[in-house]
Amino acid sequence: MSNRFAIALGAAALCMVAFGSVGTAGPLPGPVTDDDFYQFPEALVGLGRDLFFDPVLSGNKNIACATCHHPTLGTGDALSLSIGEGGAGLGALRKVMAGNIPKALIPRNAPALFNLGAKEFTVMFHDGRTAKDHRAMFGIRMPPGRTLERPVISPLAAQNILPILSPDEMAGQPGENDIADAVAAERIHGPDGAWGLLANRVRKIPEYNARFSDVGIEDIHITDIGTALSAFIGMEFRATDSPFDRFLAGEDTMSADALDGMDLFYGKARCSTCHSGPFQTDHEFYAIGLPQLGPGKNGNVTYADTGHGLVSKYLDDMYRFRTPTLRNVTRTAPYGHNGAYSDLEDMVRHHLDPVGSLAKYDRSAAKLPADMVADDWMAMDDFDEVMRIAEAIEIPDVSLDDVEIAKIMAFLQSLTDPSAGSSGLGLPQSVPSGLPLDLVQPPS
Repeated sequence: MSNRFAIALGAAALCMVAFGSVGTAGPLPGPVTDDDFYQFPEALVGLGRDLFFDPVLSGNKNIACATCHHPTLGTGDALSLSIGEGGAGLGALRKVMAGNIPKALIPRNAPALFNLGAKEFTVMFHDGRTAKDHRAMFGIRMPPGRTLERPVISPLAAQNILPILSPDEMAGQPGENDIADAVAAERIHGPDGAWGLLANRVRKIPEYNARFSDVGIEDIHITDIGTALSAFIGMEFRATDSPFDRFLAGEDTMSADALDGMDLFYGKARCSTCHSGPFQTDHEFYAIGLPQLGPGKNGNVTYADTGHGLVSKYLDDMYRFRTPTLRNVTRTAPYGHNGAYSDLEDMVRHHLDPVGSLAKYDRSAAKLPADMVADDWMAMDDFDEVMRIAEAIEIPDVSLDDVEIAKIMAFLQSLTDPSAGSSGLGLPQSVPSGLPLDLVQPPS
């Protein structure tokens, strides 16, 4: 970054929003129990597993939920920004398909799925556009034009039926299939809407129809599909058997460095100011000054991403993003709403001096698809946009030395449940639609 940026950002640091709007570090949480999670019958979990891996839910029948949220890739895809429609393969091996070049990368990082089946997860997406809200239809707020047709058990179940409507993620582009055409015409609801068409696809597959009938669902609706997916995600990716969990239960399972890191996390380093509660998230929104990359998300500037402000329409929410859970965080790189940092320690260090980190950002820290031709750095090349990101920052600097950072890293490692995503149903060998699966883990 030029000296002009660095000098201006230094001045912006003096004008940062006071930290008073953010809470204070708190005590250790209590142990997690089964009562903290929604429970589902095994048959519904199995249905959700097959739907999760089945490309039948995408417009062109070539992408599954698992494509960008694969168990072998930390329930993400190991990329900062994903190639959705128009790509083939998994993770770093996913390539642009000749003759079907994507219009753009997905503008935000594919978030991890660990513990989303817990009842306290009432806010979904990086910007919170789906959330529990008593004022909304069936108590769950959805994006404009995507109001729920029927009630669902949780915001996760509601969230599950939105990526299938995204042209760049799963639906495809107008002219490619009937789902994409319906989405382009904003025909979402009703039997001829995109949701109805997708539900009808699943309904026409005899095995799915019979298995839904076995769990008491005779006329498959899109919300039934969302609920089945939530059953699988919630049960398969529960991560509550980490050294930290066992420590909370009274077992001596954490190293001395991890215990020191825990003291720092809940004390001097103030990490738990936002990363609080049993899953290390307060589910709130903060502006932490992450460098912006990729195509952006519907801002006034095409390459900008103003986060929760796009949802709430409040000026104070501009550039704020949801606090992520830190469970299994050592397995879910890259980090941030757009995967700006591929290394966890780099992400930790960003929090210590966000303005300085923004000014000195090394663009090689992102992990972007190699064969996607796009200018991913327009925001960082725009002086005014970088200044807007900096001026929105609302977390203070924290002074930690290298030894203390290493101890915090040891504590973050203690949040890893090695069995999560590998001890449940696992990957199917086939799915009821008969469509091919991407099941091979790409090399790192």
